[in-house]
Amino acid sequence: MEQQEKTNLRKRNSVKNILLVTFTFVVSYVTVFIIFPYSYWHNFFAMPVYKQVEDMLVNLVFCIAIVWFSLFIDRKLNKRISWMVHPLKRLLIQALFQILGALFLIICLAFLYLIFGAANAAQPSPIGLREGLYTVISIMLWALMVSALNTGDFLLRNWKEATVKAAEHEINAARNKQLASEIELQALKLQLDPHFVFNNLSVLSELILKDQQLGYEYTENFTKVYRYLLVNSKKKLISLSEELKFLDAYLFLIRHRMGEGCVFKIDIEASKLRMMIPPVTLQLFIENALKYNRTEEENPLIVAIYSNHNDELVVSNNLLPLVNKMDSTGIGLKNIIDRYALLSDRKPSVEQDSKTFTVKVPLIS
Repeated sequence: MEQQEKTNLRKRNSVKNILLVTFTFVVSYVTVFIIFPYSYWHNFFAMPVYKQVEDMLVNLVFCIAIVWFSLFIDRKLNKRISWMVHPLKRLLIQALFQILGALFLIICLAFLYLIFGAANAAQPSPIGLREGLYTVISIMLWALMVSALNTGDFLLRNWKEATVKAAEHEINAARNKQLASEIELQALKLQLDPHFVFNNLSVLSELILKDQQLGYEYTENFTKVYRYLLVNSKKKLISLSEELKFLDAYLFLIRHRMGEGCVFKIDIEASKLRMMIPPVTLQLFIENALKYNRTEEENPLIVAIYSNHNDELVVSNNLLPLVNKMDSTGIGLKNIIDRYALLSDRKPSVEQDSKTFTVKVPLIS
């Protein structure tokens, strides 16, 4: 894609250069007609055809030199003085350099004419001081016109690019706002899910009847889960250690609700605990595993959570498909992937084979 854009830009510049040379070539003869309305053309048509062609070729080469030199000056100044930051300074300096460049080309042309042209001139026609001055001024104006056209094209192109970028920025801002709302909604879904509340309250009522101390602990962890969601659901990043504290409370609820049907194995290097992760990431992965797999004591669902040497957090579970399979919406995983697109250049990866489902998310320094 980038290579294609470069190719298109080169083609566009080539077309622009050809148009500028053509414009300068035509304007040069218009100028000559204005300054020498009779003498030049009388002498021109009196020359042999090959001399006329030679004259036009010399003029074309000179026009190409003016265009090239003018564009060269503009390119150099674009790197040093911005039109957006110092417009007046850029205008004055650009005009000065274009005039000096035109004078340099005129001197070069005069020097070459003295060496090669004067001796071969079939019908020399002396040029007066006034005509010579007009000619010099005209050539300077050619250079300034070429520079003005190139500058106009440059500013117009930059304006279009700035407009497109501004539109893209607005679209991205709206998209990010929508994404933030979706993420917040997903994070708060657990609070609003009546099944989750009902299930936990049912377990709590049973525990209070059987073991008041365990019921108290269950209530404490239930409170920690909701407090974490309320405080951190709107944050972009949170330390892995804080996420694991939340996970302890969340897993406490799951273990006492599902018994031995689900086993969690956590192995995180201590050096990774200060690294950052989007909040509620682990809860979404565990929800995903519980939603699409069976939890049986004789064949438990095993969820492994560990870090690797690539600064990634890995969540992997064995596959125990439900008898009545549910259609996967992929909303939870999509939210995580979208969040990482805003936070890091590294992307989460999802791997699945016949036995396991694995998600790897980068830890952010």
